[in-house]
Amino acid sequence: MQTLSIDIETYSSINLSKCGVYKYAEAPDFEILLFGYSVDGCDVKVIDLAQGEHLPQELIDALTDDSIIKWAFNANFERVCLSRYLRDLGISLDPFHDSHHLSQECSHFLNSESWRCSMVWAATMGLPLSLEGVGSVLGLEKQKLTEGKELIKYFSVPCAPTKANGGRTRNRPFHDPEKWDAFKRYNIRDVETEMGIKDRLSKFPVPEAVWYEYHIDQEINDRGVRIDMDLVTEAIEMDTRSRTELTSAIKKMTDLENPNSVQQMKQWLSNNGLETDSLGKKVVAELIKTAPPELQNVLELRQQLAKSSVRKYQTMERAVCDDGRARGMFAFYGANRTGRWAGRLIQLQNLPQNHLEDLADARALVKSGDFDAVKLLYEDVPDTLSQLIRTAFIPKSDTQFYVSDFSAIEARVIAWYAGETWRQKVFAEGGDIYCASASQMFHVPVEKHGINGHLRQKGKIAELALGYGGSIGALKAMGAIEMGLSEDELPPLVDAWRQTNPNIVKFWWDVDRAVMEAVKHKHTTSCYGLTFSCRSGMLFITLPSGRNLAYVKPKIGTNKFGGECITYEGVGSTKKWERLDSYGPKFVENIVQATSRDILCYAMKTLRNCEIVMHIHDELVIEADPCMSLDVLCEQMGRTPPWARGLKLRADGYTCPFYKKD
Repeated sequence: MQTLSIDIETYSSINLSKCGVYKYAEAPDFEILLFGYSVDGCDVKVIDLAQGEHLPQELIDALTDDSIIKWAFNANFERVCLSRYLRDLGISLDPFHDSHHLSQECSHFLNSESWRCSMVWAATMGLPLSLEGVGSVLGLEKQKLTEGKELIKYFSVPCAPTKANGGRTRNRPFHDPEKWDAFKRYNIRDVETEMGIKDRLSKFPVPEAVWYEYHIDQEINDRGVRIDMDLVTEAIEMDTRSRTELTSAIKKMTDLENPNSVQQMKQWLSNNGLETDSLGKKVVAELIKTAPPELQNVLELRQQLAKSSVRKYQTMERAVCDDGRARGMFAFYGANRTGRWAGRLIQLQNLPQNHLEDLADARALVKSGDFDAVKLLYEDVPDTLSQLIRTAFIPKSDTQFYVSDFSAIEARVIAWYAGETWRQKVFAEGGDIYCASASQMFHVPVEKHGINGHLRQKGKIAELALGYGGSIGALKAMGAIEMGLSEDELPPLVDAWRQTNPNIVKFWWDVDRAVMEAVKHKHTTSCYGLTFSCRSGMLFITLPSGRNLAYVKPKIGTNKFGGECITYEGVGSTKKWERLDSYGPKFVENIVQATSRDILCYAMKTLRNCEIVMHIHDELVIEADPCMSLDVLCEQMGRTPPWARGLKLRADGYTCPFYKKD
């Protein structure tokens, strides 16, 4: 036996989508119902564990044998569930036999190094992240069966007790033998579909380097990060009390039945002479500036009531495992245009910032449950709780967090690609790119907190909004108007930035031409260390790291201005599979973000022996003994990969007893 393709059907009373697979597989009533498998691509068989069949010894041996490759679609699910199954059989999964860098927290799970995931394979090809979606885009002969959802609902999750079903809370095979037979067919078909994907994609194997990154990702997900559950419990309780008080205060002022209702609130404001189409955060903040005092009070309380970030505490409470750690928060290749990670469960990619001067004091107050003191000292309770969300992540005892992140990574990468030398000089000399950019744009010296310091903000907003072909709309989306820039100032800002960065502008349009050439004439072209090629109905952009960005079924189309553009198929903003259009600057954005991701991966590989517990955008969080050197860590992280000669990187860091933004 060399490979084993697997798909399992399971039961657990824990909600999988809300709690994640690690928590799901910990439930006392968790069990594997069906084990569908194929050995070395032969016919698929199914083992009916729910009706007393057992896995034969050779399959149990194969699961723990690292020389046999196990395949599954979203393999993390199968691996975690089968780990629980084997532990229940009394089999030790201690992976220390060959991986000395694995921590105690990972030893509950099967070693990920002998697992491969066909969902990741699909993602590297720019395909959807669902088995059904991939099967349909590839036009597989054996598609996933659509009745699966109903069958899963029937057998895999608890059911509501009714008179008709005799008050039972769970459906078993004997309750509906016909459905059970259909469930087995569904299980077999999933393995067949998954094998069909591998067969169809066999011309485009996933590079070993990407599997290596996947295994690091699985280790980080297995390790998890500790949650301060005392803080979480108190924060949830405080939020409940704060919401009750805010609601009754608004009710008193407005006589509204439900102050949370947007409809009722808009009507009340309108009756009191204030018309508004929206009660969005930005709109309300603007209204507060000019509203009469009594309306101002109501709007301010409404803003506090609308804070939803406390939901993250509730997610923590749901997702935390029995050992106090939250796991499975990172989806490898979750952003399949660039290969970046996506967040799962607690969504670390969008944590609220913390600006409180005395973060540790506020944290201690909340943790002690002293609501009145928090309200007295900080006034806005929801905002305080929101700022403390990061601090709910804590290192295990006798360790601390080491946080290190790349400084201005995308700005460095685009300057390196485009050969924008003045920018590279700023980075080489350790300068501030926002000041330098403003200085170039306005032809005067700009220093942070110094001469012409007020211009730094304009430099910053231009840097963040304009690097990928953005114009006035991008500046507005970045909040230029809120920052005090006028409408009239925006067009000159765009022109000034583009004149200051001619090589970046040239880079956009050179990439645009190279992509056109590849799609129109099927010519393979190279420029800026990138290769553009079209084959088998795919457009590939090969990065300096050797990794490909893939675009499905590229064609020449027409953009909204009537000009030619490239279109391809992908998941759009509607979360549906559709035809999308793109052009040079957009491809450059993909290239720069994908390269930044590869640099982060290079740092993860360098630091694999450290215990990485989280990564957020361009930042790594490591749980380590307090005697580790922060300087050495940042020096290691800031090393330039061998494929990026001449790129100037820098990583800065800090240590903390709980996670925070420094």
